[in-house]
Amino acid sequence: MSKPEFEIAVIGAGPYGLSIAAHMADANISTRVFGDTMSFWRNMPKGMKLRSSLSSTNLADPKGDLSFEAFAARQPVVPTLPIPLETFINYGEWFKENAVPDVDNRRIKRIESIGRGFDLRLSDGDRMSVQRVIVAVGLAKQEFRPAAFSDLPPEYVSHAGEYVDMSVLRGKHVAVIGRGQAACEHAALLSSSGADVELVSRGDVHWLGSEMPSEEPEDLIWRLHRLLATKSGVGPFPLNWLAEFPETIRWMPRGVREAFNARCLRPGATSWLKPGLANVKMRMAGNITAARVHQSKIYLQFEDGSAAYDHVLLATGYQSDISKLDLLAPELLQKVRCVDGSPELSAGFQSSVPGLHFVGSSSVMSYGPLMRFVAGSGYTARELTRYAILHRTAGRKHHKPKEDLRYTHIERPGNAAKSQASRRRIVDDARA
Repeated sequence: MSKPEFEIAVIGAGPYGLSIAAHMADANISTRVFGDTMSFWRNMPKGMKLRSSLSSTNLADPKGDLSFEAFAARQPVVPTLPIPLETFINYGEWFKENAVPDVDNRRIKRIESIGRGFDLRLSDGDRMSVQRVIVAVGLAKQEFRPAAFSDLPPEYVSHAGEYVDMSVLRGKHVAVIGRGQAACEHAALLSSSGADVELVSRGDVHWLGSEMPSEEPEDLIWRLHRLLATKSGVGPFPLNWLAEFPETIRWMPRGVREAFNARCLRPGATSWLKPGLANVKMRMAGNITAARVHQSKIYLQFEDGSAAYDHVLLATGYQSDISKLDLLAPELLQKVRCVDGSPELSAGFQSSVPGLHFVGSSSVMSYGPLMRFVAGSGYTARELTRYAILHRTAGRKHHKPKEDLRYTHIERPGNAAKSQASRRRIVDDARA
């Protein structure tokens, strides 16, 4: 292969991919981002809103000039909470134009290992070699489907991640399976679109505190809630404070980390969805033991009964499995150590294959629940940039990184011995 055209290829142009690329550019590391900007978000249903607060909706640029608040201040009408999906997509486009204007819209079809680098095969037949690959494709192709629905036709069963327009199910009797934010919001959108909706879950909906401003801001309980809350809002108190430190979570024993993630990512829905569920029936049922199609209906068998519907919408969440991404060549995929489909990641989000990194939802198993949300993009971008600076290929003379205290130690005249010792400690930390 020819000399690498870029040091780093970022696969995915969503919040994580754009944030990483902005930081790499600031550190003068040659990087190319591939993919359609905010493509995963564009495939969400019309009318959806974000459950996050303004501060936890920011994409990350090094100087902090491209926050959602900065974008909102430039709009004719200042966005309010909850943030409409379309507004967030527009924010992503604005961030790209200002921080990463040269996104390559071509799709990566295959990633192969070539010595100390990687060969990328693009959708138009072109090929490119890079030293390092960062997979930032989010939740694409990671939908979780219970076994009972695995072989049923799509006209009767679909996943919540497959719809852009809920009106296609107008007039149908629809069962929405789940009790989290996606389940409740899809149920509300279906109901407003004219469907007869039943929310089917194994327990009551866990209602999260509304992100809307309180009608009684001096209320003691509300003030206490705000005092104990973190900027990202991920997880219940006091686990939410630990969730803000992904590197600490990475050092937890695996069993403890898995329990921590499960508790912080417990299904829940924001209370501002309640009015939209006024006409939605709630059915608490046991496990779904079977599902079958008969005479234009889909029949669900529960532990305590059965019911028939025109369609079933699975709002059953996502489960990381990098084999479903269909990106890595088979021989490369076999080299990536995984636990239940999630890659085991070391410092700098690096997998067991040197130079191959996974971020976002693929890194939750190793780095904790913050990585499931936009709020984790800032930590990820800074950590990856720091790691890239410390592990650049020896002998490269072009694209010298900027001396930046945010990413690495700077050597000062007259203090060489101390500087070298400090640098060795930083490198050792990154290799750990």
